Amino acid sequence: MPNDTLAKHLFHWENQTIEWALRLRVALNIAEALDYCNSEGHPLYHDLNAYRVLFDENGDPRLSCFGLMKNSKDGKSYSTNLAYTPPEYLRNGRVTPETVTFSFGTVLLDLLSGKHIPPSHAIDMIRGKNILLLMDSHLEGKFSTEEATVVFDLASRCLQYEPRERPNIKDLVVTVAPLQNKSDVPSYVMLGIPKHEEAPPTPQHPLSAMGDACSRMDLTAIHQILLMTHYKDDEGSNELSFQEWTQQMKDMLEARKHGDLAFRDKDFRSAIDCYSQFKDVGTTVSPTVCARRSLCYLLCEQPDAALRDAMQAQCVYPDWSTAFYMQGVALAKLDMHKDAADMLNEAAGLEEKRRRGGR
Repeated sequence: MPNDTLAKHLFHWENQTIEWALRLRVALNIAEALDYCNSEGHPLYHDLNAYRVLFDENGDPRLSCFGLMKNSKDGKSYSTNLAYTPPEYLRNGRVTPETVTFSFGTVLLDLLSGKHIPPSHAIDMIRGKNILLLMDSHLEGKFSTEEATVVFDLASRCLQYEPRERPNIKDLVVTVAPLQNKSDVPSYVMLGIPKHEEAPPTPQHPLSAMGDACSRMDLTAIHQILLMTHYKDDEGSNELSFQEWTQQMKDMLEARKHGDLAFRDKDFRSAIDCYSQFKDVGTTVSPTVCARRSLCYLLCEQPDAALRDAMQAQCVYPDWSTAFYMQGVALAKLDMHKDAADMLNEAAGLEEKRRRGGR
């Protein structure tokens, strides 16, 4: 992201600090991002802090996906400074949805104060309702006391010692959403940066048939290429142990077979169901299945899901150009055209590297 982190603009600013309306927008965007993660089955966002919030080319606040990469089923792994660590984590070493809410409260403190204040130091101010002592002095006379009081009260609820006394993620959104003002003012204006102008996508490498199809957003052509490629790009991406050749493995392959038939016959919703069964039942991740289901999602007008599958294909096979191409198409469908152009060019570069002898 080209416009730095929330921490940079709050704690290390050079020209101007963030105005009040943009701080409220940041709070809402973080809450909405956490709510989205929760709805998608990722309720544990690790180490939420002002360094995890980034500003894109338009000055809009974004929540980094880095906090999701440490997610684990047992809820362990928390790497924040101990001064900002939820108290229950210090007791049992587990991250829960309630610890995420606690961390959101610490970010609200940052937004109110313009400083990185450990929650323990803010407790006296919170208990004494001394909001003016907490507020960023650079905002004096430039913020609504009523709005700040709502944020102050929400932060105090998030920082409750007992996890059960903290609000849930949806409560965060419901509380912060009505506070939004200057909704008609673009973020880049409030952040004090020039307006971002979209550059037309101009690939820097010669395009293959796949690259050409993706740059033209020709989903029919992409479908034909994936059909012809079949599973040859999966070779070497998974090593199967003897123990995996069980009934479960047979069920996996049967689900994939039905998915391939539906994919061939352009029954894309059925293909999604079968490929999902393949992915849910088995222990083997196929980058080709990810790419095929990504295309199915695109054809079913679900670009968010398509992007996730394409990213998973890249995780399995980091240098696979098809995974980057599919991400490019999904990003274009999401109107993230600069990112799409960058991804298509990255894919073309990987193809060029492979042609020259690398893989």
